[in-house]
This record gives sequence, C-alpha cells and structure tokens, in this order.
Amino acid sequence: MKQKKILITGFDPFGGDAVNPSYEVVKALPDQIGEWEIVKGLLPVSFSDAPRTLKQLISSQLPDVVLCVGQAGGRHCVSVEKIAVNLADATIPDNDGVIPENETLIEKGPDGMFSNLPVKKMVKNVTEHEIPCCVSYTAGTYVCNCVFYHTMDLCRKEYPDMAGGFIHVPYLHRQIVENKMKKPSMSLETMVRSVELLIQAIS
Repeated sequence: MKQKKILITGFDPFGGDAVNPSYEVVKALPDQIGEWEIVKGLLPVSFSDAPRTLKQLISSQLPDVVLCVGQAGGRHCVSVEKIAVNLADATIPDNDGVIPENETLIEKGPDGMFSNLPVKKMVKNVTEHEIPCCVSYTAGTYVCNCVFYHTMDLCRKEYPDMAGGFIHVPYLHRQIVENKMKKPSMSLETMVRSVELLIQAIS
C-alpha cells in the first residue's frame, strides 16, 4: 500500500522579526503522524518566489495533501483557512521589497477558491482536545493568501487528486516579549499539538 504523504510548509521571518512561528511549527513536527508521512518545506516571503518554490516542492514530492502554514499576528489560536482570494494587496513589503496594491494573482483565475480539506472536521478534532482552534474565512491579501491561492490553483489545474489548505498560527510568546507587544500569543508546543491534531483529522 502506497504511503500517504503531506507536504507541509512554513515561511521565512519577515517584517523585521527574527523568527516566523510557521516554520518553527513545521520543523518541530514529527516525520510521521498517523498514516501520514510528513515532508517539510520552507517558503520565502515573496509574492513571486513563494509560488515558484511551492510548485517545485509539489512536483518533486507529489504529495497527497499540501498544507501551508503562515503567521497571523493578532489571532488568539491556530486557524484553518476556508477560502483564498485572487488578490494581492499589501501594507508592508515582502522580503523582496515588493508592495502590490490591488493586483490579481492569476489573470482570469476565479475570484476565490475553497480548500478541499475537511476544514470543520479538522478544527473539531483540535477543540475536542480542549485547545482553542477556529475556521477562518479570510487568509488576508499578503503572501499567505498568495500561496494558498496558488496551491488551490495547482489542485484545480495540474493535480486533481491532491488536496490543499492553509493554516494560520499566532505569535509565539517570545515575539511578544522581544517586541514588547500587547497581542495574543501561543506556545510553540500548543501550536505543534494543534497542527498534529489537524493532520490526524484529514482522511
């Protein structure tokens, strides 16, 4: 029986931070979760290079599921995104210094594309373990949404048997302390456990 495989990606630090919790979570995940082999990848915070890197990872690994993880500073828990939109509109530059304004990600692409993962089932598995988790209906318009949209476009056009989705994680405690912010945060251990439970609910 063929081993089932999930490609899970995080991002480089951006916006002046020394760390990005998304990749810290990815690095800390085990290499096997239930029936899933976990393959890990790192994406640049770049509107142009992140989709290219993701496409290369998918073509080399041919995963059954692509699950990208990004930081959503200000959220209180891990959130699972439902929809990606065909829009790039940034308030801060990406790591290439690019600040798109009201730009289309893929010309003539759908206005929005839904994750084809069991989003509510995944969230339920986390909350049943008494860890806060929620469904989100906006992945923003920064590089996270860009990667999510391109993931679903690849599912639609090139990999019809592949499932895709996106997870946002909050700030780490250390980011709040280092940057003297008054924002919600979560421990790395709780984030990792949340993502493990999300993956366990994918069938």
